[in-house]
Amino acid sequence: MQSQLSVKHLLGIKELKKEDIQLIFETADQFKQVLNRPIKKVPSLRDITIANVFFENSTRTRLSFELAEKRLSADVVNFSSSSSSVKKGETLLDTVNNILAMKVDMVVLRHSSVGAAHFLARNVDAKIINAGDGTHEHPTQALLDAFSIREKLGAVAGKKVCIFGDILHSRVALSNIFALQKIGAEVMVCGPNTLIPKYLGELGVKIEYDLRKALEWCDVANVLRIQLERQTIKYFPSLREYSLYYGINKELLDSLNKEIVIMHPGPINRGVELSSDVADSHHSIILDQVENGVAIRMAVLYLLAGKQGQ
Repeated sequence: MQSQLSVKHLLGIKELKKEDIQLIFETADQFKQVLNRPIKKVPSLRDITIANVFFENSTRTRLSFELAEKRLSADVVNFSSSSSSVKKGETLLDTVNNILAMKVDMVVLRHSSVGAAHFLARNVDAKIINAGDGTHEHPTQALLDAFSIREKLGAVAGKKVCIFGDILHSRVALSNIFALQKIGAEVMVCGPNTLIPKYLGELGVKIEYDLRKALEWCDVANVLRIQLERQTIKYFPSLREYSLYYGINKELLDSLNKEIVIMHPGPINRGVELSSDVADSHHSIILDQVENGVAIRMAVLYLLAGKQGQ
């Protein structure tokens, strides 16, 4: 059994081995037990300083990382570009080097540019965790999604997972595809033709444009939100029309001859991709995903810090 990660940074799922993912899951299992104790804190990273450097808005991911860091007793500094010298024209590298000059060991980076985390990993002397780079990858989200499937269904291998919605603009979709395939799941994507990238077929992913057929095929539906803030042109006539063809509601789920698990990375556009009675139903493990996010991020931080000094 592998005892440490094969990578120095977490830049994307693409760079991870199957054994790395298994190690992260087993470590997260232990941290989940810690999170359910009366005292939810361990001293594992009390000598480590972590900077959360977010150049894009985020609530869930930033809070989840911050909570994970504090549960591990790390020292935490938060950086938001909206109130920083970036507004004055400072570059990403200058910003991070200034933070590192304050003796920071790890950087959790979210940036709108694809490859920003890879760029930093090549240029600075700190452990880098990619918390989302443009429309490229969001590795900890994919890990917590797969971990949540494993927790709910007992295993990921052999399961049929369909990712619904705005695949084109989603970093969650690509990371999920890599993670699920590495641990043995079958993956399908479903959405409007305009929101499904042409290259996905080359990744061994099934493509379906009919919502009902996709739901009848899958064990798990991971539903993504429509990312209007990333769309520079109209990819479908209206949100109402999107909801009509690709919105999942209770009536539709009840008409299937099986139970499926509903997931969503958040934030949910209620009434667009999911109706409230589905988001809040027994099918949904959305709040479990949020809880598991802290355990997964604790595991990633802990394992990367273990390679400190190597």
